Amino acid sequence: MMPTDAPRDGALPLVACVVGPTASGKSEVADLVASRLSSSVVSVDAMQVYRGMDIGTAKVPSGLRHAPLEMVDVVDVGEEYSVARFQAEARGVCDRLVSSGRVPVLCGGSGLYLDAVIDEMDFPSGSPASPSRLRYEAELERLGPHGLWEELRSRDPQSAALVHEHNARRVIRALELLDEGSSYALRSEGLRRRAPHYQARIWALVPDRERLYARIDARVDQMVSSGLVEEVRGLCQRGLRDSLTSMQAIGYKEVVAFLDGSCDLPEAVRRMKSNTRRYAKRQLSWMRRDGRAVELDVDELGVQGCADLISSRLGHATGGDGHVALRSS
Repeated sequence: MMPTDAPRDGALPLVACVVGPTASGKSEVADLVASRLSSSVVSVDAMQVYRGMDIGTAKVPSGLRHAPLEMVDVVDVGEEYSVARFQAEARGVCDRLVSSGRVPVLCGGSGLYLDAVIDEMDFPSGSPASPSRLRYEAELERLGPHGLWEELRSRDPQSAALVHEHNARRVIRALELLDEGSSYALRSEGLRRRAPHYQARIWALVPDRERLYARIDARVDQMVSSGLVEEVRGLCQRGLRDSLTSMQAIGYKEVVAFLDGSCDLPEAVRRMKSNTRRYAKRQLSWMRRDGRAVELDVDELGVQGCADLISSRLGHATGGDGHVALRSS
């Protein structure tokens, strides 16, 4: 159900959210909406936070943006970065925009990162240097992502069902929680009963599946022709292999396999396309499971049409000029 247009007395701060699967056009739509609201786009993408990961994460080049883009290029690829840290920093950006009367426009396909900003969610951080984490990181090196995930499945099948085997960082955290006498599955169930932190209006761009897959394939080909291999080679020299998080990025891990001699470039490209398609399916499933987003047919409306519709709906809540009246305390 779509939220009402006018904020109620004592309402939470208003934020707009544009979500969708990769290659759906959400970045372009969010950029146009933020420009019309004289605001900024706040990226909620787990990989765009890394400096130098530009081609493979499809960051909008600065020369093509109509509005400022926040929460990109936050850390180096080898630096420890968590969703808890992202939550604090992204909310800081949103609160700054809200305090100036602007409506932040959140955009991305990482469901957990979006939820971390707009909902009340607490994340146990764990210690990067704890004996438990160091042990599981060593096991990851020895067993590989699938082997470590199998260990989680044998100990906690319910948690393993919620964690993708390639998300090594989350698998490690789930194993840590077991050692602490807790469970990732139980914590996830608690997070689903969360309360809102902001008054979030969410729009989801939903393209035709076959057209989306064709755009994904074309995007991967464009990334490779634009220098993705060279980008990954340079990032490896800066610590990409040492980062449990950034190494999970589709496009990067496949190129690393090519650079290591595990496959040829055509096979790496084939894997990129296949893995991106699967990721897009998971993004669509997350959006529909969440149930809060208003779905927009981006094939029928186009990027401009989606931006027009969202801007019009937000205009009712902001008085038409993109600003929210600030009440004095």
